[in-house]
Amino acid sequence: MSEERILVTALGRDRVGIVAGISAVLAEHNANIIELTSAEMGGSFVMVMLVDIAKADVSMVDLQAVLKSKGEEIGVQVTAQHEDVFRYMHRI
Repeated sequence: MSEERILVTALGRDRVGIVAGISAVLAEHNANIIELTSAEMGGSFVMVMLVDIAKADVSMVDLQAVLKSKGEEIGVQVTAQHEDVFRYMHRI
């Protein structure tokens, strides 16, 4: 695990452009998608991305705000948190 990796999650009604919109924000800020998984579950679109932010040109806080704003624009809830925090909160 790394302090420079985050998990970005998106949840909402499936529609064209969700992956493209979130990916564009990450690319714009030089954040690299390492892994991406998505599925439709119970009528909702669910996406999880593991992202390397080591070379990002914005802080984690600023990136969280931009991702949240993009999510609102495209109609999905987007969250971003450090990989370690995500894994700790979702351990079984």
